[in-house]
Amino acid sequence: MRRLPSMPERPGLTLRFADVHDQLIGEPVDLTVRHTTSGKTLVARAPASRRVTVRNVVSGVYHVRIDPPSYLPSAVFAMVAGNGEGDTTVRLAVDAVKVKRARFPRFADLLPDARRLLDASAALLGFQGTTSGALYDAFDDVRRAGLLNVLAKSADTILTNGRTVVSYLTEVTELRGDRVFAVVPHELREETKNSARAGLFDEAPSGLHHPPAGFTSAGSFKTPDHYGNLQLTFFSNGPDWVADIDVDDAGGLAHVFQVARNALTGRPTHPYDIHQILIGHQGLDPGYGLEV
Repeated sequence: MRRLPSMPERPGLTLRFADVHDQLIGEPVDLTVRHTTSGKTLVARAPASRRVTVRNVVSGVYHVRIDPPSYLPSAVFAMVAGNGEGDTTVRLAVDAVKVKRARFPRFADLLPDARRLLDASAALLGFQGTTSGALYDAFDDVRRAGLLNVLAKSADTILTNGRTVVSYLTEVTELRGDRVFAVVPHELREETKNSARAGLFDEAPSGLHHPPAGFTSAGSFKTPDHYGNLQLTFFSNGPDWVADIDVDDAGGLAHVFQVARNALTGRPTHPYDIHQILIGHQGLDPGYGLEV
């Protein structure tokens, strides 16, 4: 009996789902694919760590809604060409509440400026009398992540005199998940103002940053990054200076990862969100990993 020739597989819309490191995510993904002109909708499920090709598509633009178990839901537009083929990679941001474990470096493996700063921070609120590795180990994961986010961005932010922001920080006085309060020299404020004139910082409102007791506001500046910008808000009581330092989401999850906006409504920014923005948008690794 003569074998009939096999029919070629029909082309389709191929979708690839990756994390901030461009690695395929290791879990299945539910997706809804809707043709923006006809409204025809297809529902599919992508197996773990594999591409998925949605068949029976026609040329045009598709709206693709992706719902992974451990990553934030995203919505992207994908193009299918006239030959019925399309290929799109979707980068997904980890859902902070789904993180099972954060993998932090040891104190000995931190950058020298980070170790120097923790060595000098004996008066940190809530951790008085503890310094160095013992202080670092005493932090909960949220504080530790927030600190490493700020230090990584501060180490990557260079002023016009060639020094980094982190090199000016002398002592941490308060640490939250979203910000670091540090003792700084007056010189840092002046160098930041000079750097603003060169376009390395923009002046920013400081109304949401409240001065410590006995201090008054002395200006606020942020880097011009679209997402994940570093903001320095200065306070002084005359001879002494402190800075409230934070890395701002600024809508980065919605724009960098095209996270569905309803998934972000009423959701406070988490340090793990900043981690994803720094890596995914700026290529800046804070030095710790997230397991989902």
